[in-house]
Amino acid sequence: MNIGEVSTRTGLPAKTIRYYEEIGLVRPARGANGYRAFDQADLYRLAFVGRARSLGFTIEECRALLALYDDRDRASGDVKRIAQGHLAQIDAKIAELRAMRATLSDLVTACAGDDRPDCPILKGLSGEPNS
Repeated sequence: MNIGEVSTRTGLPAKTIRYYEEIGLVRPARGANGYRAFDQADLYRLAFVGRARSLGFTIEECRALLALYDDRDRASGDVKRIAQGHLAQIDAKIAELRAMRATLSDLVTACAGDDRPDCPILKGLSGEPNS
């Protein structure tokens, strides 16, 4: 398969596929003409990375997961540890976003939103006390 077909089948842009090749996540064969020749295994690896990235895994986490994917003697516990670590990061990010939302909601509620120049939102962002 050429890069265009792999792009269509995986939903990944050709530029992303080239980047993944550049950093060693996939290593397609090269034809005599120098063009990439992707096989079914490359397609699965790219789909794997695309799905993992859509779940927020970092490139290094993807690299570790791919190594485990390729290792038929792997322990599923190793895979689970990576996924649990990522899940903990997502939970922490959700908690941070909830706190941000609560703070911003309080600031928006405190603002009259009228023609007066006094604005609790601007004061809150600056750290200036409301008077």
